[in-house]
Amino acid sequence: MTDAAKLTTGLRSDVCGALRPSDVGRRVRLAGWIHRRRDHGSLVFIDLRDRYGIVQVVVDAAVAPEAHAALTDARSEWVIAVEGTVAARRAGTENEKLATGGIEVAGEIVTVLSQAKTPPFYINDTDAPVDESLRLKYRYLDLRREPLRDRILLRSAMVQAIREVHHEHGFVE
Repeated sequence: MTDAAKLTTGLRSDVCGALRPSDVGRRVRLAGWIHRRRDHGSLVFIDLRDRYGIVQVVVDAAVAPEAHAALTDARSEWVIAVEGTVAARRAGTENEKLATGGIEVAGEIVTVLSQAKTPPFYINDTDAPVDESLRLKYRYLDLRREPLRDRILLRSAMVQAIREVHHEHGFVE
């Protein structure tokens, strides 16, 4: 069982980065931060992010008017829960840069769990220079950025491996 599979709860059935074309047709519950929001009138596209990845959520006002209304004022870094069905993206709209780029979730129920103020620096833009004192002041936001998150996860895996070797050789921590 993967770490992602262990994290299913009442709030979510899957994590954002684990969905694949083999999941098409499945009903899922997801929760995460709004990474990016694009409003095309009756269609709202949300890139929903958790620590495992990003998945595109599409909310159609004709199909789910309440869900569409819930996203009217939504902005980056708001925390939302989405319930919907995994669908294959239409030909030509796939995103090969994302592991989940072949699918999208047709959002039917959207719940805003937490609104966020505008962050002091962009979480999405990891190339933009950010003053170190600002990053340290807002560590909890910096941890959402991919480079730092990846370093923390690598450190955690290394410490875990060291502990396992010590345990196998009879050491006590």
